[in-house]
Amino acid sequence: MLEEGVADAEAIDTAMELGYRHPMGPLRSTDLVGLDVRLAVAEYLTSTLGDRFTPPQLLRDKVAAGDLGRKTGRGFHDYS
Repeated sequence: MLEEGVADAEAIDTAMELGYRHPMGPLRSTDLVGLDVRLAVAEYLTSTLGDRFTPPQLLRDKVAAGDLGRKTGRGFHDYS
């Protein structure tokens, strides 16, 4: 949704928190875990289970740019 411009990160996370009662949205959760960690998991799943687990290009781009989430101060959200 973010990559296709449907909504921004804050809106996506808020929708999941309010609509599905998740304690944290998926993008904020990814920032907490680390985008590099999520990318590595997705790449492993792709190699073992197939292309349906291929990580989005946006995730690859953010990791390449050094935007790894809370540990770097920037991921899908800004923590600086």
